[in-house]
Amino acid sequence: MKHISIVIPEGEIILSSVIGSYKIFTRVNDFFVTKRKEPPFHVQLAGQNKDTNLYEGLFSIHPEVRLDDVKKTDLIIIPAVHGADMHAVMKQNEKLISWINQQYMQGAEVASLCVGAFLLASTGIMKGKRCATHWMFADIFRKMFPDVDLVDDKIIVDECGIYSSGGAFSFLNLILYLVEKYCGRETAVLCSKVFEIEIDRVNQSPFAIFTGQKDHEDEQVKNAQIFIENNFREKVTVDQLASMFALSRRNFERRFKKATANTPVEYIQRVKVEAAKKSLEAGRENVNEVMYKVGYNDTKAFRVIFKKITGLSPLEYRNRYSRQLTMN
Repeated sequence: MKHISIVIPEGEIILSSVIGSYKIFTRVNDFFVTKRKEPPFHVQLAGQNKDTNLYEGLFSIHPEVRLDDVKKTDLIIIPAVHGADMHAVMKQNEKLISWINQQYMQGAEVASLCVGAFLLASTGIMKGKRCATHWMFADIFRKMFPDVDLVDDKIIVDECGIYSSGGAFSFLNLILYLVEKYCGRETAVLCSKVFEIEIDRVNQSPFAIFTGQKDHEDEQVKNAQIFIENNFREKVTVDQLASMFALSRRNFERRFKKATANTPVEYIQRVKVEAAKKSLEAGRENVNEVMYKVGYNDTKAFRVIFKKITGLSPLEYRNRYSRQLTMN
């Protein structure tokens, strides 16, 4: 029987990531019991305190055990945390971070859900490894943990027993992935049907909204970003941008990449694709009309770039998100 510890961090957490994980693992146990088999999991909630109040006291969690009472576990589930200041959240959970590190050194596997990746990365065990988190927190994560390889387009990342998931309810796909790993495909498919979770989703790019990375102090780069966003329908070149700010192309590209985590060309592409997404969602224009509207003339190039950024072709995206199509 595999011992699973769903930890309860201090401060605000996303309650659904605790309940969802607990429900799926315990339901798997029920499946096995109905077949007169030994339940595969022993699931416990473990916290620093016996009571945790959430959402200004509207909800509370009562962990079964304290962290100090769990001497050894097989799998740690880190739920999504919440807070405007992630540094403060990490400080608040220093004891939990140390405990996770200790358990990992003793052989435990670790899985972070959504923004729980910040706690996972704070342990130091992710250095040089790939990690996923919610796409909205990608820029903050990269700044806090530059030595971690953030994969912000994936829903599931498996790094030899260290697991992480994309944003929000995509954590359910990671839990299904763990169920399949421990109990087989048949059980995972059964869970997906009972809980009505689309199995085998791998990409969170279709959900991402590009708003531009302006949380930096380089004013010239900010001005370049604003120029791109105001003129994306026109042909904007890197040389043009560099000369506007009296910089060499090499220096401009270096500063732009450092400030935004994108090259100038990538930024231009993402601005164009975000505008195309909004037009496709409105559903009033066909794909070619949208392509020309955002400044592309090459159908193949537009399709390749769009799919690289969103994980879907322009037509697939329109079919999924167009208001007019979904209302028919």
